[in-house]
Amino acid sequence: KINLEFYIDIHAHSTMMNGFMYGNIFEDEERFQRQAVFPKLLCQNAEDFSYSSTSFNRDAVKAGTGRRFLGGLLNDTSYCYTLEVSFYSYILGGPTSAVPYTEEAYMKLGRNVARTFLDYYRLNSSVERPLAPTPKTR
Repeated sequence: KINLEFYIDIHAHSTMMNGFMYGNIFEDEERFQRQAVFPKLLCQNAEDFSYSSTSFNRDAVKAGTGRRFLGGLLNDTSYCYTLEVSFYSYILGGPTSAVPYTEEAYMKLGRNVARTFLDYYRLNSSVERPLAPTPKTR
């Protein structure tokens, strides 16, 4: 048994703008609310991420996706998402302010995902262990 806290499947999207996520929906309202925290934090860190385009669902057509499969298999402290990012551009400020994605913009979004993990664990100080094993000294 492995305790997996996060699973994020990353894809490019051919029709929608910005970055956004798909998450699972659960009967347990508290679990559903906890799952919304990471995308909300990412929205604060990344100007090209859209929480309003983020969707939580359990559509039958998505049953075979990684987030749906693992979301049903793992325990309720695991969070499974699909991160979608536009092939083309993101919107800043209004519908006419499209900014083309560049390699650097994609890299920046990746760094912002990493920052969001730091924010998440600071916010939920439930992880108070070192990030890497501490070497033993003699």
